[in-house]
Amino acid sequence: MPGFNKGNDKDLLAYIREGKTMSQGEKLRLIVNLSIPSILAQISATVMFFIDASMVGHLGAKASAAIGLVETTGWLMGGLASAANMGFSVQVAHAIGANDFERARRILRQSMVCCMVWALIISLTSLAVGPFLPYWLGGTEEIAHDASAYFMLFGVFSIFFQMEGLAGSMLKCSGNMKIPSLLNILMCVMDVAFNYIFIYLLGMGVIGAAMGTGVAMLITAGLMLYFLLYRSDILKLKGRPGSFKPKADVVQTAFKIGAPMGLQHIMMGGAYVVSTVIVAPLGTISIAAHSLAITVESLCYMPGYGIAEAATTLVGQGIGAGQKLLTRSFANLSVTMGIGVMTLMGLLMYVLAPELMSLMTPVETIRDLGTSILRIEAFAEPMFAAAIVCNGIFIGAGDTLKPAIMSLCSMWGVRLTLAALLAREYGLKGVWTAMAVELTFRGLIFLARLRIGHWDEKLKLND
Repeated sequence: MPGFNKGNDKDLLAYIREGKTMSQGEKLRLIVNLSIPSILAQISATVMFFIDASMVGHLGAKASAAIGLVETTGWLMGGLASAANMGFSVQVAHAIGANDFERARRILRQSMVCCMVWALIISLTSLAVGPFLPYWLGGTEEIAHDASAYFMLFGVFSIFFQMEGLAGSMLKCSGNMKIPSLLNILMCVMDVAFNYIFIYLLGMGVIGAAMGTGVAMLITAGLMLYFLLYRSDILKLKGRPGSFKPKADVVQTAFKIGAPMGLQHIMMGGAYVVSTVIVAPLGTISIAAHSLAITVESLCYMPGYGIAEAATTLVGQGIGAGQKLLTRSFANLSVTMGIGVMTLMGLLMYVLAPELMSLMTPVETIRDLGTSILRIEAFAEPMFAAAIVCNGIFIGAGDTLKPAIMSLCSMWGVRLTLAALLAREYGLKGVWTAMAVELTFRGLIFLARLRIGHWDEKLKLND
C-alpha cells in the first residue's frame, strides 16, 4: 500500500470510487490536504471583510450604518443561494463517488438552469423590497436612501454570487479544493482593490462599496465557471453536449437537500436578531464588546469550516461509492481533527484574549469585558467544532432536515432562553455563558447523531 507521503489527492479520491483499501495515514492525508485550501480561503475572507468594513467606516457613521442596516439581510440572501447550490452539488458528489460521471454532468447542466432562475428570483425580490427594507428594519430617513441603493445593487449582483458559489461547490465536490479556494482569496483581494477605486478614486461612497464587491464577484464567477466547464477532468462540459432541461427527480432531490438548509438560514438569522435584542439593553459598552468579541472569535472557528468542507466532499463521494465503512471512517477522522484543531484555537484564544481585544479597541472597559466573554467561549470551541464538522458530514450525505431541526431547537430552545434569563443577573457574561452552553449542547447532540443516526443512507436518484 502507498504510505502517508506517497500518491496524490486524485489517486486517493479514486480509491474511494474504486473500492480500494486506504490506510489511516492516507485517509488523514487526504482530509488535511483537502482542508488546508479551504481554511486559508476562510481566513482570507474574514481578514478581507475586516479591511472592507474599515474602508467603509472611513466614509463616516452614516455610511457604516446604511450598510450595516441591510447587511444581515444580504447574508440571508447569500444563505439561500448557498442552500440551492448544495442541493445539486451533493448529488454530483454522490454520482462521482458511484463512478457515474455522465450522470454528474447531467445534474450539473440542470443545476445551472435552476440556480440561474433562483438567482433571478432573489434579484427581482431584492429590487422589489429594496426601497422599503430600511424602514422595515427601523432605519431613519438620513440613511434609508443609501441603504436601499446598496441593497438593491447588491441584489442585482447576487446572480454572479450564485453562479460563483455553484461552480465552486461543484469543483469542491469533485475533489478540487485548491482552485475554488485560490479564486475565493483572489475575490477578497479584488473586493478591497475595487472598493478603493469605486469608493475613494471615483467618489461613489456607499454605492461604490456595492460596485466594488459586485465587480469582484463577476470576475470570480467567470473564472470559476471557466475552470469548471472547460478545465475540470470530471465535470467539464466542453466537447460533451447534453440537455440542460431540468428533470423532476433531480429538482425534487435538490429541494429535499436544500430546503431545510434555506429554512435553517432564515430561522438562525432570526435567532441572531433576537440575540441582539437581548444584548442591546445592556448598554453601549456591552454592545461594543459583544460585536468585537464575535469578530475575534470568528478567526477561531474558521479551521472548523475548512475541515467541514473537506468532509462534505469525502462523505459525498464515499456514499456515492456505497462504501459505508470508509465513509464512517472519514467522518470520524474529520470530527476528531476538527475538535483537535479548534481545541488548540480555543486555548490560544483564552490565553491571548487580552491582546486580541487590544487590537480591536483602545477602550479599557470594552477590552476587559471582551476578554472575559472570549474566555468563557473558549471552553465551547471543542464541541463547536463537533457541530460544524458534523454538519458538513451530514450535508455530504444529503441529510439536512434533521440536523437543521436540531440546530434550530438548540438555538431557540437553549441559547436564547438561557441568554434571556442569565442576562438579567450577569449581563453580557450571562449571554456568552448561554452561548457556550448551547454550542456544547449542539456539538453533543450532533456527535450522538453521527454515532447512532442513519445519516449515511444513500440518496435514491435515477435521472
